Amino acid sequence: MEISLGLFLRLNYLVAITLFLIGLHTMLTHSNLIKKVMGMNIMETGIFLFLVSIGYARQSLAPIVDQGDGVIYANPLVSAIVLTGIVIAVSTTAYTLSMIVKLYERCGTLDVDRLERLRT
Repeated sequence: MEISLGLFLRLNYLVAITLFLIGLHTMLTHSNLIKKVMGMNIMETGIFLFLVSIGYARQSLAPIVDQGDGVIYANPLVSAIVLTGIVIAVSTTAYTLSMIVKLYERCGTLDVDRLERLRT
C-alpha cells in the first residue's frame, strides 16, 4: 500500500523519465532524420516535465506579495528556466527541420545510412 502511494505521489517523475527514455530510444534506433528530431522533442518534453516537477510545492503561493511567516512559495526560477528552454527547443527544431528540408532537396533522402553512403 505504501509503495503504490509513494509511486502515485511521484508519478510525474516516472513519466518524465519514461518520456526521456522513449525519446532517447527513438533517436538511437531510427535512421530517419525526421524521427530523430521527434525523438529529440520527446526528450525535451521529459526534461521540462522533470524541471516543473522539481519546482512544484503543494499548497504553495506565487511569490508576488509577502503573505507573512510560515507561507510556502513556489519557486519562479524553475518556470523561467523551462520557458527559456521551450523557446530554445522550438527554435532548434525549426532550424533543424529547415536544414533537413534543404538536405532532402539536395540528396533526395532522409535516411542517415543512405546519406552516409552518398558522402563517401
